Amino acid sequence: MREGNSIYEVEPWSIRESSFDPIHNRRGETIFTVANGYLGMRGHFEEGLEGAGINALNGTYLNGFYDSADITYGEEAFGYARKRQTMLNVTDSKIIELFIDGEQFNLLSGRVIEYERILDMQHGILSRHVVWESGTGKQVQVDTQRLISFDNKHVAMVRYTVKPVNFTGEIKLISALNGKVTNEISADDPRAGSAFGGQVLHTVQSYEENTFMALEQRTTETEFHLLCGAEHTLDYDYTLSTIQEDERIAKAFTMQVDEGQSITLDKSIVYYSSKDYEVDHLLILAQSTLKEVKANGWDALTIKQKEYLDEFWEIADVNVEGDELLQQGLRYNAYQLFQSVGRDGKTNISAKGITGEGYEGHYFWDTETYMLPFFLYTKPELALRLLEYRYYTLPKARERAVEMAAEGALFPWRTINGEEASAYYPGGTAQFHINADVAHAIIQYVEATGDQDFLQSKGLEMLIEISRFFLSVGNWITGKGFCINGVTGPDEYTAIVNNNTYTNIMVKDALEFTVHELTQWEELTPDSYLAMHSVMGLTEEEIADWARAADEIYIHRQNGLIGQDDSFLDKGVWDFDNTPAENYPLLLHYHPLVIYRQQVIKQADLILAFYLLGEKFTKLEKVKNYAYYEPLTTHDSSLSAAIHAIIAAELGNMDHAYNFFIESARMDLDDIHGNVKDGIHAASMAGSWLTIIGGFAGMRQYDGRLHFEPKLPPSWTEYSFRVQFQDRLVNVNVEGNKTTYSLVRGEPLTIEHYGQEYVVAMTQPLEANNRDLCAIVFGLEGVVIPVIDEESETIESAELLPGVEDLLQHFADHNIAVVLASHRSDAEEVVEKLGVRQYFNRIITSDDVEFSKPDPEIFIKAANAVNIHPYHTMVIEDSTESIQSARQIGMKTIAVSSLTRIDSAHFTVPGLDGLNLETMIRWMQLP
Repeated sequence: MREGNSIYEVEPWSIRESSFDPIHNRRGETIFTVANGYLGMRGHFEEGLEGAGINALNGTYLNGFYDSADITYGEEAFGYARKRQTMLNVTDSKIIELFIDGEQFNLLSGRVIEYERILDMQHGILSRHVVWESGTGKQVQVDTQRLISFDNKHVAMVRYTVKPVNFTGEIKLISALNGKVTNEISADDPRAGSAFGGQVLHTVQSYEENTFMALEQRTTETEFHLLCGAEHTLDYDYTLSTIQEDERIAKAFTMQVDEGQSITLDKSIVYYSSKDYEVDHLLILAQSTLKEVKANGWDALTIKQKEYLDEFWEIADVNVEGDELLQQGLRYNAYQLFQSVGRDGKTNISAKGITGEGYEGHYFWDTETYMLPFFLYTKPELALRLLEYRYYTLPKARERAVEMAAEGALFPWRTINGEEASAYYPGGTAQFHINADVAHAIIQYVEATGDQDFLQSKGLEMLIEISRFFLSVGNWITGKGFCINGVTGPDEYTAIVNNNTYTNIMVKDALEFTVHELTQWEELTPDSYLAMHSVMGLTEEEIADWARAADEIYIHRQNGLIGQDDSFLDKGVWDFDNTPAENYPLLLHYHPLVIYRQQVIKQADLILAFYLLGEKFTKLEKVKNYAYYEPLTTHDSSLSAAIHAIIAAELGNMDHAYNFFIESARMDLDDIHGNVKDGIHAASMAGSWLTIIGGFAGMRQYDGRLHFEPKLPPSWTEYSFRVQFQDRLVNVNVEGNKTTYSLVRGEPLTIEHYGQEYVVAMTQPLEANNRDLCAIVFGLEGVVIPVIDEESETIESAELLPGVEDLLQHFADHNIAVVLASHRSDAEEVVEKLGVRQYFNRIITSDDVEFSKPDPEIFIKAANAVNIHPYHTMVIEDSTESIQSARQIGMKTIAVSSLTRIDSAHFTVPGLDGLNLETMIRWMQLP
């Protein structure tokens, strides 16, 4: 796990930069991006930042606005992706250049006396304060504010205020639109994208009148038109002139300003494109919108912005007491997600949001697996828009399936317009799980919202085509069942394998849901079902095949483990000990074949399945496989840390969970991977929210219900969040050992808390303990009886250790379940002889398990035998190995050792004669 240092000042609702840092300018440009899901502006300064050695990416982007070009291959093959798609850097509209008596304001010249930049996440405004001294000693104060409107996706505004500090003289402000823009070229890192080598957005025409100006541009291949316009309001007498040169148009405002006098220029900006409107209407729309924005002014825009964000934060805010770093990280992540998500059903959310050019602005599986759940539980209407995007691109997915000699539809691995844009098929098209990820998102959305209209009008159509695809690419193999071969799972360090477990288990779930919903539809509304049946060309045989495939899908198991795929466990293990730290990420330092032939994992794969479909795996499977696969994982992908945090928390390994969690929560603010310059890690940001809700609070959605298993990290005092579910808004507050569920709005809701069913109503909040002492698991030798030396002693000579019977009687008096877990097959005979058999509700021995101690199986079976959750179970053992196994599954542990403290145990006692129930209950409830 990587560690980062805090770069920005830690504040609950803002990101503050207190000094000008030209070396890390590009990082700051990403962090201080403002956007609204359609339009995004990086935090490049209005006056520009031109100078030798300055690393800058002056970018403005429109979500889904792209150009295409042919992909060039050294060797061609049928079905390769043909066209690249790149989100374009568009017209630079924020430009405001300042001249004081002819000297140009630039932070790289003169002297910076004061500097501060703040992103205010409650108001949605980026502000900057500078006091600067020119080469001739003239000082000027510059305050800027930048806003991208949430209320109107086409609108942005810059407020630019100038005050001469120690002189009276000429102030000139030049506000420009620059159409001579390009994307950067980045060939060394495949994650950074490899954009066009020159300008592909060309200026067609310019317009200007009084304080209005506009540029109309057109892309080279897609032939999209873009109209960027600007209007101005200045609260001071000025002389106006227009400057036109090449592909740039500007308005120059010249004034004589007294010392100490402030002047303010408001620059209103709009973007309209032919992707949304007719070309002939773009100028009219721009002028009309600008007229309205100018008339209403800055204050009206900021009021709307605050209202929009108040509504968002009312539900989306996660409050953490006791961890300021994390609190800031969580809010920043949520804010960036909200800034990045497409809201029109025709755009999505890219891996870098609208903050940079990494991955060329493409949409991936990240959306459905990581980001859509955030919106599903906070703003479900946006989750719907993301699913509608997939439906919007379904025709192209059908075409892609035909290219792949398959039926149904295959959604693209990376795309903007719905066509496959991945040039590397082993890590792209081969990731068929994208289809199952889309299906899973549909299932979760429908269960969480009850939106049957979407399901019947769009959702089932996608699910049917997804089911058809998997049936057509899979085969029934004798001795295995239904197999899906030649695929790549989420782990991109293991490619083109057979029966990736993540893929297969997700396909199984999709097929089962599709069959169930079709059956329900036929039973409830047969007429509309028959109409759909006819339109889709469905047959009963086809549906029966889906059901059979779901029942018989193959999951590889070997030596007590679940194989990530058929062959993974038969490979050699990567030599981690001799891999230099500078060789990570591996994909930048080793040929793919070197990586593919060994046991090494880039990111959560099987572990991700444990999260998304955890109810389909046993606790023991999760424990053993997490212990095996996590050490093989490099976490070279930003998608990895959050999922491992979630499963570690589920298994009760809170230290491990927290370390992963803080990495995902502060991934970008602390630039942990060193590549924030290329844009945010949007999926990791969503993963940090998922870790709070799905990890520490243990929330899962299945069988149409929310299930919680809350835990409180040791360094926290309290945390709370809200989720929307089935037209209810639920507030969850975890404090100490107690969780309170409150219904903010909606009808009473049935939930589960650690497997127990409860009803929450507006008049009936639920308070429940997170950890109670409900069961005790005893070892035998060294705990109940002395350790037997088989060479000199016999079991017949064994006697109870001091304090054992009194403690057992105490448990019985308080109805606490007691289980004996021993490697000895004769354990029951032993306790019968000792006269204490009646105290044990169950006895689990080596005869009852496949793997003997210290494997955790025996402890899981012990808890299951008395129907108690492992988290509510305490284990008393004498061996370090057994203590470690019990901790793996989240049990509290007491070690019996008269000589030394056993560090792996929560508590160590010399014997049971000094132990009592009251102490154990108190210990159980400690973090």
